[in-house]
Amino acid sequence: MKKKLLITLSLIVCFSAFSQKVLQLEECRQMALTHNKSLQMAQESIVAARAMKKAAFTQFLPNFSANGAYTWNQKNISMLGEDALLPVGSKMADGSFGFSQGQVSNGWTMVNGQAVPLDANNQPFNPKTNPEKIQWKSYALLPKEALEFDVKNIFVGSIGFVQPIFMGGKILELYHLAKSGENLAIAQKDNKVTELLLEVDEAYWRVVSVENKVALAHEYRNLIAKVDSNVAIMIEEGVATKSEALKIKVKLNEADIAVTKAEDGLNLSRMALNELCGIPLEEVYKLSDTDLLNETTIAKIIPVEEAISNRPEIAALKQVENMAISNEKIMLSRFMPNIGLTGNYLLSNPNVYNGYQNKIGGMFTFGIVANIPLFHFGDRFHTLNAAKSQHKIATLKLEETKEKMQLQIKQTSYKVTESQKKRSATQHNIKQAEENLRYATEGFEAGVITSTDLLGAQTAWLSAKSENIDASIDVKLCNLYLEKSLGTLKAPTLNNTNK
Repeated sequence: MKKKLLITLSLIVCFSAFSQKVLQLEECRQMALTHNKSLQMAQESIVAARAMKKAAFTQFLPNFSANGAYTWNQKNISMLGEDALLPVGSKMADGSFGFSQGQVSNGWTMVNGQAVPLDANNQPFNPKTNPEKIQWKSYALLPKEALEFDVKNIFVGSIGFVQPIFMGGKILELYHLAKSGENLAIAQKDNKVTELLLEVDEAYWRVVSVENKVALAHEYRNLIAKVDSNVAIMIEEGVATKSEALKIKVKLNEADIAVTKAEDGLNLSRMALNELCGIPLEEVYKLSDTDLLNETTIAKIIPVEEAISNRPEIAALKQVENMAISNEKIMLSRFMPNIGLTGNYLLSNPNVYNGYQNKIGGMFTFGIVANIPLFHFGDRFHTLNAAKSQHKIATLKLEETKEKMQLQIKQTSYKVTESQKKRSATQHNIKQAEENLRYATEGFEAGVITSTDLLGAQTAWLSAKSENIDASIDVKLCNLYLEKSLGTLKAPTLNNTNK
């Protein structure tokens, strides 16, 4: 029965180990890139910036529009307040309006040999300076209704376009500004990708580190348990004391606590990696890089100028500088005239193009519109100076960042070399600690070394192993930081994540 139970448990353990999911670093990166919401928002920012660039390009094209309006008025428009009487005269030889003696009732007299009309008081007058004294015989009637216009219902409409001809370079720089905005969004997304890859790799190697420390804690606990078992036998044989047994029990309890802490740390580290990759928090898996004996491929050092040009932060700052340049040119364009071509077809009812008729009539109009700025209390000068300052700030920020990146590349390359030396030293320490532990174990079993010395050797062995794990992980992380500083930390190409 026990044999069957043992076989069943063995099969379950083997099946669980076989079915356990194995994750590679590249798979974790890919899942994180697919799952991360910040990257999805960054991609939408690119889509929005691209749409704004297309919108900016449309400013080069004519703008067509249609307008219409209806107005109801309470009263009509009348050009006369009452009926008007127009005198009937004659066209004179010089083309002016005048009259003959038969067309007026005024009396006449001769002055210096010329006929001059008389007013009502029989006084001669000049009809050009005093036309109100003329007594006309005939009048033409101009009725009030003839000059009354029906404007109670007015319909107007127009269809036209405006084509910019010269705007001082404003439209071109707006397009450049929108294009730089798109490139800035792309650079910001690339920077988010780099930061996410860095975060995923750190979480991945943290899990690898804790997994190795959990295995080390179990191995250390087994060593102490073996000593505890041997001491118990030695007590029965009378060659060891209970004090030694109690001391070992304390060490065994400490080892159990260390195992528990390491396992808890592993669970928390795995949850952090799961959250980044979009995996259920409680899912357990095996990482493909648990074995730290494999050598780490160190990133190839490239020229500093090339490394700086690879960095998405520099690409983003260059776009910020380009945007500042475009903004400065836009502020400068405000000093220049704006010229545009306009064309319209106008519709109206009443129709006033041929008399005055209550029907729809229209006409075409074309023209050139110009706006020349003259004076606005220095507003344009102040905004131009502000834009120049913003341009200078962007340039200085770019130069400052390049200088810091040069220092960062030097520092990370030195740290990689230092971490490699530290790993080599810890590997040498492991060999010495293992040799020391072997001698201590043999001496303890031979009765020439106390349990205290053996526990000290085991503790030194544990410390050497733990330091080697930290050093091996430090090599991988320093290499990771070097890749980031060189701009060679790129997203995996398993799937297209830039759709």
